[in-house]
Amino acid sequence: MNRKEFLSGLGIAGVGSMLPGQLLKAKTAPPSPPFDCVLIPSETAGPFPLDLTENETFFRQDVREDQTGVQLNLKLKIIGLENCEPMQNVRVNIWHCDKDGVYSGYSTGNNPGDSNATYLRGYQFADANGEVEFITIVPGWYSGRICHIHFQVYVSSSYSAISQLSFPIETKNAIYEANSELYTKGDDPLSFQQDNIFSDGYEYQLSTLTANEETGGYDAYLEVAVQGEGTVGLGHLERQAAKQFTLGQNFPNPYTANTTIPFTLVRPASVTLELWELSGRRVYSMVKENMATGDHQIPLELEALDLPVGNYVYQMTVSNSEGQFTLCKMMTAG
Repeated sequence: MNRKEFLSGLGIAGVGSMLPGQLLKAKTAPPSPPFDCVLIPSETAGPFPLDLTENETFFRQDVREDQTGVQLNLKLKIIGLENCEPMQNVRVNIWHCDKDGVYSGYSTGNNPGDSNATYLRGYQFADANGEVEFITIVPGWYSGRICHIHFQVYVSSSYSAISQLSFPIETKNAIYEANSELYTKGDDPLSFQQDNIFSDGYEYQLSTLTANEETGGYDAYLEVAVQGEGTVGLGHLERQAAKQFTLGQNFPNPYTANTTIPFTLVRPASVTLELWELSGRRVYSMVKENMATGDHQIPLELEALDLPVGNYVYQMTVSNSEGQFTLCKMMTAG
């Protein structure tokens, strides 16, 4: 299976916050469950979204490409609203403008960019802690909008949460001022009250923004609560594939050296198992022919495979008399 087919499989196999401090009013949200988390407000995807689902370019952690700007390590933690527990294996997309306020993938009067460009867009799968991490840059701003990052959480094939995040104004503008040779437009002139998205509240969309001495850049963190139940979860097996096989979560997870991948076949099949780095590179593949109906397990010894212990997406493709079916999950290093 090539990289494009892998990424296409990821597109259908996504399975199934509140920050402390002096913050302003929250957006209207449904009544809170008996836990301390609040549904992330829903926002527009904006004028410059792209469908990342089947584009082989976007499965990556580092989305910068050749873009200059202050490095930003962005971590999002996805939790289920029903119990405030982590949502693992959900797919999370991000996209945002460059330091000058221009998006990739579009060339219009109000966005004089390159319609063939792909910078500052990407997606990852949440690990056992419900977390995804991206390496990007601190975005710039453009007329009418305060600095922001778009994100979309694919919980299942029938539900995704689309929202946006922003940053504390003083810290963000201090970054622009300290790096004026990069951010030549100067301070972001808007307040949250003047922004047409955040003017009705932003409490649950305000990311942290703290200096990182190792990178010379900044770290950002936001907890995002979406519909569903974490951990035991709203993991959603794509309906057609689920009629042919189920792919279980590796155990133990997180793992430290060895782990086992369980699965169940509804009918006899040949099975292909692949491991993919989060950068989108396949690092391991194996095929088992003519496997019987029923429960199975595949043990993985990372050292024997000459692979470092780390986070991987494991993908299983089942070929049987009904066709070919694919599902994916994330395995997390402990």
